[in-house]
Amino acid sequence: MAGSPVVERLDEDTFPKFLLRNARVFADRPAIREKDLGIWQAWTWAEALEEIRAFALGLRGIGFSAGDKIAIIGGNRPRMYWSMVAAQSLGGMPVPLYADSVAEEMAYVLEHAEVRFACVEDQEQVDKILSTADALPKLEQVVYDDPRGLRDYDHTRLHSFEALQEAGRAAMAADASLEAAWREGIQAAKGSDLAMILYTSGTTGRPKGVMLSFDNLVISARNGNAFDGLDEHEETLAYLPLAWIGDYVFSIAQSYIAGYCVNCPESLETVLSDRQEIAPTYFFAPPRVFEGMLTHIMVRMEDAGTLKKKMFDSFMALARRVGERILNGEAVGFRDRLAYALGEIMVYGPLKNQMGFTRLKVGYTAGEAIGPEIFRFYRSLGLNLKQLYGQTEASVYITMQPDGQIFGDTVGTPAPDVELKIADNGEVLYRSPGVFVGYYKNDEATRATKTEDGWVLTGDAGYIAENGHLKIIDRAKDVGKLTDGALFAPKYIENKLKFFPNVKEAVAFGDGRDFCGVFVNIDLTAVGSWAERNNVNYASYQELAAHPDVYNMIQDHVDQVNRDLASEPMMAGAQIKRFLILHKELDADDGELTRTQKVRRSFIAERYAPLIEALYDGSARKHVRTEVTFEDGRKGAIEADVEIRDMTIHPTSGGGLQEAAE
Repeated sequence: MAGSPVVERLDEDTFPKFLLRNARVFADRPAIREKDLGIWQAWTWAEALEEIRAFALGLRGIGFSAGDKIAIIGGNRPRMYWSMVAAQSLGGMPVPLYADSVAEEMAYVLEHAEVRFACVEDQEQVDKILSTADALPKLEQVVYDDPRGLRDYDHTRLHSFEALQEAGRAAMAADASLEAAWREGIQAAKGSDLAMILYTSGTTGRPKGVMLSFDNLVISARNGNAFDGLDEHEETLAYLPLAWIGDYVFSIAQSYIAGYCVNCPESLETVLSDRQEIAPTYFFAPPRVFEGMLTHIMVRMEDAGTLKKKMFDSFMALARRVGERILNGEAVGFRDRLAYALGEIMVYGPLKNQMGFTRLKVGYTAGEAIGPEIFRFYRSLGLNLKQLYGQTEASVYITMQPDGQIFGDTVGTPAPDVELKIADNGEVLYRSPGVFVGYYKNDEATRATKTEDGWVLTGDAGYIAENGHLKIIDRAKDVGKLTDGALFAPKYIENKLKFFPNVKEAVAFGDGRDFCGVFVNIDLTAVGSWAERNNVNYASYQELAAHPDVYNMIQDHVDQVNRDLASEPMMAGAQIKRFLILHKELDADDGELTRTQKVRRSFIAERYAPLIEALYDGSARKHVRTEVTFEDGRKGAIEADVEIRDMTIHPTSGGGLQEAAE
């Protein structure tokens, strides 16, 4: 691997140390790019060092010192990433927050983490902090990147990023020893030092602060780079939330260790076009992103001409048959290989170009289970998409899929240096150098999650398949049984539904009940496109979701899922007997999803209790009134009569649950 000799130096055990190395070894190579006003601007590693050093010295000038914590709130901007490493270079710890969090959510994390400083992107984030300032007595200074709209604010505690950098440069010009002292402080740091605190998304309550050391992150990132042969020539796209462990590992940890370039898109709305321009070689996205891309493709093909659609369908049928086998290096006949090569010219290549994957070396998905059909779709195009299984508490990596051993229904073998075992109750446990230090100010939760000998309880139920790969069934606390003893794994059922482009989200119920019932959220883009093609008029999501033809469409999807479940002996008993289409989209602002877009089951069960009751009492319709939060923070309510439909339960084609259990 190019650049591997410099990676082998084990005395480089913090990211500020890697920054100093990269500025020396990769001085003229691009470290980070940002697209602004349609133009890509790049900073080399040498230039990134100068930017970070100036900000660090400016930050120290306003009182930041070792042990301090700085909240990082904003989008994927170079200055947001620089501020994290600048804080670490001074012995401090970044605490990234989700930029779309409401003020109250931010206030909890800022207060709990005892944050003294904040570096935010723009006026919106400044306003959120100022609105809760009375509840944050320890927060002393706020730094902002974008000055628009902030000119007339009280700047007693407000500082622009540029002003702090200018102050840092001025201080260094006045006293040359400052830089030497700064470098000495970096070299004095140790891998065992705390690197950062990341707050979990809080699916079952208040988020917990996961404390990660440099050793946790450096060893995990180093192993990840070696596993896939990543070096300084890679290009990645940074577009995921800064508060998510995946973004930190892929955009800072692995980048600083390998020396590769991270690209920041102009906005979330331009990610697709920006990805096309960059054509990343290393890409990560949660399943929701890949589901969205597939939906976009299918919607476009529905709008395509007859000949084009026929060609697409024909070549995709070929890809499903031989594409993944070719990617895996398996034996495929000459005629099929020739046809596939033609498909690369006619269909697969243009599709990959549209998605920005023409140079993709390896892509990953994680965060939650991806539908096997969706996974195989991308691999059939020749894209080396893999799954990994990880957690914030593991510094991402628990299992990874080695090349040539990639299966749609498993998440790989233990990652390098990771030990894996399955508890008697089916829960997955792991132990590795990436295991977190503990939960900040929550020893009880730490003891409940991490054993004295270092094993971490994941909360996920799974088993090791015959091929040695881990298969995750569901969250351990969510796996249950119907009253007849049939296994009920809600996520497994939901993912089957979400394979259909028309389904954006699904929530299954059934534990301790007589049958499985499901809430469905339609995908407004996909179903809206269908409505336009079929001259179906609608004025809102609510109206479209209630349309009889939309219900018929979703009913067909549910029936297909039931047919699939009927062919799986262990899951056949959990076929969907009744379903409804929710009258509103599940929304993080309404507390129904986490900021990483995971379903908050207990909250939904409480919020929509009347609809759940209607699923199980035989009602054909139910009137509901639901409070919603608008983008500007105002509260309102949506009322609707929600239809509930019955489904056919198909006979199992296997031996049934009892036989499988025996």
